[in-house]
Amino acid sequence: MTQDWGFPNPATPAGSASYYALRFAPRALRDALAACHGWRHLVRAVLDQVSDPRVAVAKLAWWREELQHCFECRPTHPLGLRLASVIERWGLPPKPFLDIAWSTDAVLSGHRPRDAAELGACNTQDLGALFELELRVQSGPDKQPDPAMLGRARRLGAYVARVEQIRDSGWLLRRGRTGFVPTEQARRAGLAPAELTQPVGLRHLPRLLAELAGAAREARAPESTEGLPASLRIRVALTERLLDELEATGFDLADQRVSLSPIRKLW
Repeated sequence: MTQDWGFPNPATPAGSASYYALRFAPRALRDALAACHGWRHLVRAVLDQVSDPRVAVAKLAWWREELQHCFECRPTHPLGLRLASVIERWGLPPKPFLDIAWSTDAVLSGHRPRDAAELGACNTQDLGALFELELRVQSGPDKQPDPAMLGRARRLGAYVARVEQIRDSGWLLRRGRTGFVPTEQARRAGLAPAELTQPVGLRHLPRLLAELAGAAREARAPESTEGLPASLRIRVALTERLLDELEATGFDLADQRVSLSPIRKLW
């Protein structure tokens, strides 16, 4: 059966944090929000589903072309068919969609942030951009969100991305993806980037992740969720609970992936 990318969809599967967050969005907006999640899901899937870097770059270029077709109201992909109507109805700008593609490009090219600030900027282009799209849809088609609130949504999305990188750290390292550890942080630990995936790097992983978690909490602290849509507030709250769980393991995450159970997310 062709996936029509309404809610729920492969980007918002039952039991996931995104699923429970969107369940608290207005019913009439859930399909539109799920379509925005679908864009990030399929673009980021290029990283995991395509092993040949040249093919991955070509596929990402195809998604950029499909996005242009969405804005021109002539999409070809099932997601594009739904996304084109969402873009037109809510007057969504191309930049947040393109930011997600750019952040994926950075991973494909092996880019490694220099420090925590650059890592935060990269994450702002990823989940931060998705949070912006959610805010724009839930603000309504005839209202532009306040720029300060857009910035806050972006930064909170970056916080969620950081915590998810910590959660997935062992899985990422097994795939040679070390970009979630800034080069300065690795250097302070006496590690070259390539060593992060080796036994010597894995021994340092709990300490590195604890530092990343501290930086994430520090970046999160001044950002209020007040005034943001319930779906974003819930996603941030679930992320805070997840970070507590990761911390309780001592960040022993090289060989395990810790998550909240669906019933706990719902509760």
